[in-house]
Amino acid sequence: MLLLFDVGNTNIVLGVYRGDEIIAYWRIATDRAKTADEYGILLRQLFQSSDLNIRDIKHIAISSVVPPLNIALEEMANKYFGVKPLIVGPGVKTGMPIVFDNPKEVGGDRIVNAVAAFAKYGGPCIVVDFGTATTYDAISAKGEYLGGAIAPGIGISTEALFQHAAKLPRIELVKPKNVIGKSTVVCMQAGIVYGYIGQIEGIVKRMKAELGGQAFVVATGGLARLFEGETPSIDRVDLLLTLEGLKIIFERNQ
Repeated sequence: MLLLFDVGNTNIVLGVYRGDEIIAYWRIATDRAKTADEYGILLRQLFQSSDLNIRDIKHIAISSVVPPLNIALEEMANKYFGVKPLIVGPGVKTGMPIVFDNPKEVGGDRIVNAVAAFAKYGGPCIVVDFGTATTYDAISAKGEYLGGAIAPGIGISTEALFQHAAKLPRIELVKPKNVIGKSTVVCMQAGIVYGYIGQIEGIVKRMKAELGGQAFVVATGGLARLFEGETPSIDRVDLLLTLEGLKIIFERNQ
């Protein structure tokens, strides 16, 4: 079996594959202070809760945007699984040309998403990933990673309103029924949600124009469901996109 780690700034998404089938899927908080042993014990508990045997894991692959955690996760993989993990980075075969001024600057998660999106949906395509930051990535019809855009994440923007405006409360991030709010909380929810819908539509429209007019748009990330069905600019929500891309890259390096 194959264990995959998608390490983001806010959450770590883990998936266990048996062949092409995902048989377990978890989302845990990213904690840079956790040691290899703490992550190892947590993984043991997750495996037990899903009636999985930790000894059945034969391979591990990691995509991470939090470099300080890589050492702890690599140590954990060796100590608790007896496996040397594949960590996506320079030197790892992705099968995708990166048309970028400095390819080493591109986050591993963005490349992993691009690989999965092109493999599943063809090109040209655009990936919108709703994480700590909201990233937009463009892939050409030939399967080249072309670059993209990075915007503040929805959670960051919401928290910024609470932190920097004395009279605004911390709110639950849900879609209100109307864009014209009748309370401070609803006004904030409308501004965040519908403001992001406007951002999605604006950036996707401009990206499509640069790609030649048409592109398939897939959304992923923890908050992608919030926008499902809310804008015609998103063709598909695929919450497992990053894990599937990581699996593809792992297989290309065997």
